[in-house]
Amino acid sequence: MRRVWGMLPFVLVGVALLLAPATAGLAWWNLVVQVVLFTAAAAIPGHLTRHVSYVDVAWPWGLVGIGLVTVLTSGPLTATTVAIAAVYLVMGARMGLWSLVLTVKHGWWRPGSPKAELPRYQYQRRRWERQGFRSEAWSVQYEIWLQGLANASVLAVPAFLVAADHDRQLSFWSVAALVLWAASYVLESVADRQKQRFAARGRRETCDQGLWGYSRHPNYFFQWMQWNSLALLALPSLFARFQDTTPLVAAVLALGLFFASWTLYVTLTKHTGARPAEYYSLRKRPDYAQYQATTNMFFPGPRKTAHVSASD
Repeated sequence: MRRVWGMLPFVLVGVALLLAPATAGLAWWNLVVQVVLFTAAAAIPGHLTRHVSYVDVAWPWGLVGIGLVTVLTSGPLTATTVAIAAVYLVMGARMGLWSLVLTVKHGWWRPGSPKAELPRYQYQRRRWERQGFRSEAWSVQYEIWLQGLANASVLAVPAFLVAADHDRQLSFWSVAALVLWAASYVLESVADRQKQRFAARGRRETCDQGLWGYSRHPNYFFQWMQWNSLALLALPSLFARFQDTTPLVAAVLALGLFFASWTLYVTLTKHTGARPAEYYSLRKRPDYAQYQATTNMFFPGPRKTAHVSASD
């Protein structure tokens, strides 16, 4: 039942997208795309290998699918619709291409590959044990299809709200939201590059330079900010849905817009983001505890003074 409740918000938002006349066509096409993609790229290989890591291939290419559905099936195209579709295509392709690199590197493309899961999904297995879930096969499929459901519902809400608003013009609000997205995208890329350069020097201590001196996970923070900018971009289009559908369906779509941001926040800080990463960092790097004591986990901020006891 815990897992059923976890899926319920995504189901409700997905149904609302299918029931709202302005988004129904987009939602049906997207549902088909996500089912086909997650079945072929994640569910089947996940069943054969018991690896959840295939979801890292399916979900970013699912964003590409949302972008394509938005631009190809929305009807009359506005500048805002083209812009948000391009954002989904860029975000999805960037992560999707990297996922293909990981697929080759870890040998996931070979059925029965002995290669281990990514650390975040190894950590997920610890959660399964603590929560009493005993079926590995079912747990793998649940994790995969929960993400597939998110792609078919809350993660598509910003794009489909904008695409359904055929009368919307490119306004100051839209430009500001897109500028926020672009700045966040660039800063996420900068954070990733800073970490790569630090590791390339062969240094084994914790990276605390550049953006990493203000947040322990600046790449995750700026990825989250990209989704916040998409929610802001879609906000003016949300009000139009109160005119062409029932108040309940429109209210669920409003919840979905908020839930897109919340889903990414929980994912990046707890589910497969910061928490599992720090679990392994504490075991690999002796100085990581000091880094935790002096640097914010997620939201960037100034360094703090660590209080170290005499016994330390």
